[in-house]
Amino acid sequence: MATETAKSMEATVVKKKSEDLFSKRRRRLVADPLDDSNPITVQVLGICSALAVTAKIAPTLVMATAVMIVVIGSNVIVSLLRNVIPGRIRIIVQLAVVAMLVILVDQVLKAYFYDLAKIVGVYVGLIITNCIIMGRLEAFAMGNKPYDSALDGFGSGLGYAWVILVVAFFRELFGSGTLLDFPVKEMLGLGFIPNNGLMTNPVGAFIIIGIIIWVQRYFNGYVEDH
Repeated sequence: MATETAKSMEATVVKKKSEDLFSKRRRRLVADPLDDSNPITVQVLGICSALAVTAKIAPTLVMATAVMIVVIGSNVIVSLLRNVIPGRIRIIVQLAVVAMLVILVDQVLKAYFYDLAKIVGVYVGLIITNCIIMGRLEAFAMGNKPYDSALDGFGSGLGYAWVILVVAFFRELFGSGTLLDFPVKEMLGLGFIPNNGLMTNPVGAFIIIGIIIWVQRYFNGYVEDH
């Protein structure tokens, strides 16, 4: 009798519906780093590269792409290995994974984009110690499945990318009078406006980032916790 009852109960159990590939929670993994949890403007991470490589759009685009590839790839790999990585050496393993991906990206840049690699090469190497990547590995990839970790990495990389590209846009436009090395000012008949030398050095980037942070927090109402 007990066996029949157990079988009957099992038959009535409704299987839990699997989560949609683009459920609300998963969409937030991508959307939150663009604004509410932006790695640069909210978490204040990755500032060094944002100040250093954003004088021109082209190298900035390369840097943004490199960071996105590394953060997505490392998130997925660490997530796959999360159950076999000993807790005592997890940071070492994470650094090894990131270093492997950074080396691959660096070699591809040198092989196919050598001129840009000469400009951003040193900063690509420093991706190994980028706090954004290590932070996502420790805070998310070590405790979540590969697909979710890939989405988290994509969102974090995209949040980093849009900020530094905006900075590069204004620095190149006002500092050099060009966009992607096209003489925009001359094409628009504004060649008489002198270029702003402040925008060609990291101080200009710092000012633009400050303005972005101010505008963003004004519209989303973000306030620092005290």
